[in-house]
Amino acid sequence: MDYLDLPLLELHKALVNKEVTPFDLAKEALNRAHRDENNAFEYLCDEEALSFAKTLTEPEEDNVLWGIPYFAKDNFSTKDIPTCASSDILSGYVPVYDATVIELLRDKKAVLLGKTTLDELAMGGTGMTGHLGITYNPFDPSKERMVGGSSCGSAASVAASIVPFALGSDTGDSVRKPASLAGLVGFKPTWGRISRYGLFPFAPSLDHVAYFSRDVISSALILDVLAGRDEKDATSSFVPVEKYEENIGKPIKGMKVGIIKEVYDSLSNQATKKHFDSAIEALKNSGVEIKEISLGHDLMESLYATYFVISCAEATSNNANLDGIKFGPYRAGNSYEEVMNKARTQGFSELIKRRFVIGSYCLMKENQDELFLRAQKNRAKIVDEVNKALKEVDFLIAMAAPGIAPKFTQKSDKLSREYLIADNHLCIGNFAGLPSITIPLYLENDMPVGINFTGRAFEEKELFQIAAALEKETGLAGLSAKNKKEGNL
Repeated sequence: MDYLDLPLLELHKALVNKEVTPFDLAKEALNRAHRDENNAFEYLCDEEALSFAKTLTEPEEDNVLWGIPYFAKDNFSTKDIPTCASSDILSGYVPVYDATVIELLRDKKAVLLGKTTLDELAMGGTGMTGHLGITYNPFDPSKERMVGGSSCGSAASVAASIVPFALGSDTGDSVRKPASLAGLVGFKPTWGRISRYGLFPFAPSLDHVAYFSRDVISSALILDVLAGRDEKDATSSFVPVEKYEENIGKPIKGMKVGIIKEVYDSLSNQATKKHFDSAIEALKNSGVEIKEISLGHDLMESLYATYFVISCAEATSNNANLDGIKFGPYRAGNSYEEVMNKARTQGFSELIKRRFVIGSYCLMKENQDELFLRAQKNRAKIVDEVNKALKEVDFLIAMAAPGIAPKFTQKSDKLSREYLIADNHLCIGNFAGLPSITIPLYLENDMPVGINFTGRAFEEKELFQIAAALEKETGLAGLSAKNKKEGNL
């Protein structure tokens, strides 16, 4: 039996029954990783993973992550394991401490197999800008289509059935959109629900620890482990942790779901609209009240520009230490400025340079009012409208992406309504710090497309409840590139 193809709970049962051992799983997963052709990995911890897995001999029945192999995006600090965030400027950097989430997973005896590729420094949404090159979508054997980003390697590792879950980070949609393109469940919690200690900062007011799995209940069980207050992260929340899987399977009758009108109207793919309509009918048949919600066309079209200004400005500030002295390879020069110029010129890709230039420009004193502060004010308007909507309904629903994964050569009109809204609306969840989940909805030409729910702050339990109910209707729980299914909707 291919145990790694099983959902998390079934894999846990097999471990408890001693049908397979953690060492066997880790060895097979590493074999698959070494054979992988999707360029999903920055570093594989063969020796460390197998050595740790060998110590796990007595199963822990009440610990679903015992012996489970996983990968972490390469922007999580991992002690004694190279961590470069897919950037040349951090090549050779080996952290001296673990991120809190890495510690929590090790305490639960999950087995870290290595680090996954990402768009450089987590800035990008294509999986094309990491220093090792393009990361490919496991659903597309022709290697012509994106898996998305920035958490591209983590998405590919789960979609290819190498591991049952993988850590990522989500600043605008960096887990939830790749989840749509790779047929996965992609989840980010409320801002502050999971400690970000040890996550390399991109834009801290937007950054969330997030992760991929292959079904909703796995996602809920993982949050049980990762959620909670961390004294090492002052932004982590004191709100009590719940049993997040508790409501899964309970009726969703009486829940209220709001369709984001502007996202639906901006979709050009009629097949996508048809499957979305089918999902709405399934929810109605389960007793869910459906309402159309308008957040305002102008406000929705401003999402991408607002995100870009804020994220670039914060990234410029947060990465100021990548100067070739504090971090990054030292290149001799006659002054600090010359050393820094050489390190950054040679260490950053063109995309990163452009983003830092934009961020610096937005933060210049003479530009702050017109650019950075204006973007912050617009963000406040967006958050206000979203929170107003969530007083009328329990969840907002929309397609996570306009359709199947685009080809690498495919050009899109970045001023079109579809690009500005349908392709970039998930950043709403980051602006407002709200829990948000993407699940597979249907397959078109063997390529998956996902649907997204966003809920109120700290109502993850209810979010998993409705997502699992729709997952049951789709019949796509456990979907992977090795296990393609015909959906029901």
